[in-house]
Amino acid sequence: MNTEEKLLMALFEYYSGDPQRAQHAVKVHSFAALIASLEKLDERTTEIISFAAIVHDVGIKAAEAKYGRCNGALQEKEGPAIAEKMLREAGVEESMVERISFLVRHHHTYTGVNGIDWRILLEADFIVNAYEDNLDRATIETAYERIFETNTGCKILREMYML
Repeated sequence: MNTEEKLLMALFEYYSGDPQRAQHAVKVHSFAALIASLEKLDERTTEIISFAAIVHDVGIKAAEAKYGRCNGALQEKEGPAIAEKMLREAGVEESMVERISFLVRHHHTYTGVNGIDWRILLEADFIVNAYEDNLDRATIETAYERIFETNTGCKILREMYML
């Protein structure tokens, strides 16, 4: 198995008995990989985005266990340590682990975005959440105007929601 496959399998084990969360991660991973590919990013950045998309929500389980809820801030607080362990065990290069951990720590933070990897993770997660949470058109339009910047992410959202 390659690193990405190991990480996905570790995620499925982590979310054992919780297919909804596992499938959410796979969908975000798929959109993130597509956006990164069509935006023609370099291989390293694409890998960072891919790995971050897989582990972005691992803090949910810990937040629910610790606090009885799992809002975005708690996910960002609890997720990095879990993600780092999973990343290292899957063989992700140590030089990437820090950035991926940062992305997990900020995947619900829409201000101060400082990289295309962060932008793409936000876009991919929003695309999936818009559908899974059945967001209203006004919310989607606002996100399109305020969050989306990549040509590919914008096109996907426009096509899906006929914006």
